[in-house]
Amino acid sequence: MLDKLLNRNLLSRRRFILAGASIAAAPLLRSRVFDPIGEPEGGLFSLGVASGDPLSDGFVLWTRLAPRPNEPGGGMSPEPVEVSWEVAEDESMNRIVRKGIAVAEAAWAHSVHVEIAGLPSDRWFWYRFRAGPEVSPTGRTRTLPREGALPERLNFAFASCQKYEMGYYTAYEHMAREDLDLVVFLGDYIYEDEDSSKGVRPHGLEAIRTLDDYRLRYAVYKSDRALQKAHAMAPWIVTWDDHEVENDYAGDVPKRPEDYSESAFLQRRADAYRAYYEHMPLRSTARPSGPDLTLYRRFDYGRLARFHVLDTRQYRSNQPSGPRRQPFSPALEDPTVTMLGTEQRLWLADGLSHSPAIWNILAQQVLMAPVDLEPGSETSFDVDKWSGYGNERRWLLSYLREANVSNPVVLTGDLHENWANELWIDADQDVTDPVAVELVGTSISSSGNGVGEPDYLAELLAENPWVKFHNDRRGYVRCRVTPAEWRVDFQTVPYIDRRGAPLETSASFLVASGDSHLHRAPGGPYPPE
Repeated sequence: MLDKLLNRNLLSRRRFILAGASIAAAPLLRSRVFDPIGEPEGGLFSLGVASGDPLSDGFVLWTRLAPRPNEPGGGMSPEPVEVSWEVAEDESMNRIVRKGIAVAEAAWAHSVHVEIAGLPSDRWFWYRFRAGPEVSPTGRTRTLPREGALPERLNFAFASCQKYEMGYYTAYEHMAREDLDLVVFLGDYIYEDEDSSKGVRPHGLEAIRTLDDYRLRYAVYKSDRALQKAHAMAPWIVTWDDHEVENDYAGDVPKRPEDYSESAFLQRRADAYRAYYEHMPLRSTARPSGPDLTLYRRFDYGRLARFHVLDTRQYRSNQPSGPRRQPFSPALEDPTVTMLGTEQRLWLADGLSHSPAIWNILAQQVLMAPVDLEPGSETSFDVDKWSGYGNERRWLLSYLREANVSNPVVLTGDLHENWANELWIDADQDVTDPVAVELVGTSISSSGNGVGEPDYLAELLAENPWVKFHNDRRGYVRCRVTPAEWRVDFQTVPYIDRRGAPLETSASFLVASGDSHLHRAPGGPYPPE
């Protein structure tokens, strides 16, 4: 009955209708804490709403129709469905400035991606969807500052690694209360393996094998209300790591090549990339073609900051042969291997050298600092990280210096731990000034509660003097960026195996513009404005 109602007027009008409306000129107000309106208790919008890929005049709006998200197809019939959308300049959705109709198609899991353009820059907007009699929760999003503008500040957070069954997304509940302009997600949005026996909230699914499996896994994750609130309070800029496909895969090589034919793994990658696009607020330029999806891109927050969003999985050479951790050897400096691939590397060099921004942010996945994990005279490096691609790491850090790139800051996920690192071109020369800083976010839930400061911390810091902070807790990283200074707060929760954990600031650092050294700062909230 519901499907009949939804499809009664299917395609009787244009598939996409843009109804523009004038927007009254008004001064931009700073954001405030926003609680999404409406609770998707089942129904068509059970997976919530999201926005992303913000530009100075628009953004992408996302939802997916799934009245029964734990079933193949989300409980939808195969017919396409008209979904109307609205964008307003007020939280009550009274002053509508854009509206239209999109079509949710079964081939794309009844997902909706609406690209909005032509809006004023540096403004907050609110949005919602409607299908038949049902109305989605209301989300909030924003446009970026105009080209050439120099904003006073940028508040954002970044996160990664949210293995559902390992714990509750309490960190997102706290993030949703922050005063943030945007969120950056650095990968491992889902995990592809079967339910963990150590989990505290099992999802009951087997290891992923097919497109339907990937879709079901995303539905489980996106059903979480804390994650939905974090998506609905600000636009997200997303990239992936390995678990969106398979742990430790590299380009077209799976972790265990003996388990696949080449065509079989590429089919799995195609299924994974398709499901990723279906569930993320991405533009049509990211729509996958078979096993290929272009995800690297850049965003300018006026002249204050440029985000260079990287993909270190799709184009990389296979990791050096042998165990995951290896002593230093010439194989780790092989000039024929790549983390970025030729085209992305050229794109990144061009974007860095021509950047107008005071701060240049590399939003990427894996640890860049050459962390030696073996105390004493022996060495041990994780070759899945940039340490396995040492020649290209040296190229990138050298290029940052040679091209005089302004204030490079590397954002990293993957590790399930917090790190604050200074990046040197030659890590064995302690007289070398750092060329950049690296901020490593811990996980939202992966690896369980964590232990705080591990018992090997003193040895780790002694072995790696460029590491200024290390912590094993769950959470996210909050950044406040001004033309003069970058402040970073490592926001953590003491436990995730039960609900209600308080938010703690484990450490805070300051980076002054023009100086790539990390300086400890007092913890706690941002200084009063």
